[in-house]
Amino acid sequence: MEIFSLKNKTIFLSGSYRGLGFCIAEALGNAGAKVIINGRSSEGVACSVKKLKEKGIQAYGYAFDITKPDEISENIRQILCENGPVDILVNNAGIQRRGALESLPLNDWKESMDLNLTAAFMLSQHFVKGMIERKKGKIINICSLMSSITRPTTGAYTASKGALLMLTKSMAVEWAKYNIQANAIAPGYFHTEMTDPLVKNEIFNKWITGRTPAGRWGKPEELGGIAVFLAGNASDFINGQCIYVDGGLSSAI
Repeated sequence: MEIFSLKNKTIFLSGSYRGLGFCIAEALGNAGAKVIINGRSSEGVACSVKKLKEKGIQAYGYAFDITKPDEISENIRQILCENGPVDILVNNAGIQRRGALESLPLNDWKESMDLNLTAAFMLSQHFVKGMIERKKGKIINICSLMSSITRPTTGAYTASKGALLMLTKSMAVEWAKYNIQANAIAPGYFHTEMTDPLVKNEIFNKWITGRTPAGRWGKPEELGGIAVFLAGNASDFINGQCIYVDGGLSSAI
């Protein structure tokens, strides 16, 4: 199944030392890729790299703040120098700042836009240069169920993830001529360490499981397959698309 193999591919994943990002990195590594882990926590990144290596995955880590242009430039130069060309970029890092729109602090709005949207734009600008030169590459943006629907107190997150979806389409339109595919994955509600308190909240858990046609939360490993698909040659003619992995929630009323 060579079209699904990621052997000899190097992949950079932002915000990937824990949660869904780590699970995606593990899936890509199991498909043969060399994965480059990123996050702000040096300790967290090192720990995740160790876990992946123990599973036989070729993994490296770089801890830096992807909202800061200077840190991006400096670290990407180092990454390319030490690892060679990056074939696939996964823009996974994200943040949720809840609050009613009429009283949401401006700083919360800016933080959401900076990490969820602008950081993905800046990373893509840096890595796409090499992809354009090689006439080949893939960008996978991790959007959200809330790229197209929303609920109260998630306005900043929804706006940033909706914009990321449209940025994905713009990337596809502008860079397809260089044989670069840009697509998005939109997870629904997944049970992770970060969402565990919500799973344990009886009222919220009942609402999610009742609202989702599959009747349950997603398992983090259930994002791996679509990530491998979009990263490999099997998706070479798929561009500008957003695939919802949500147990059918976005299709239900």
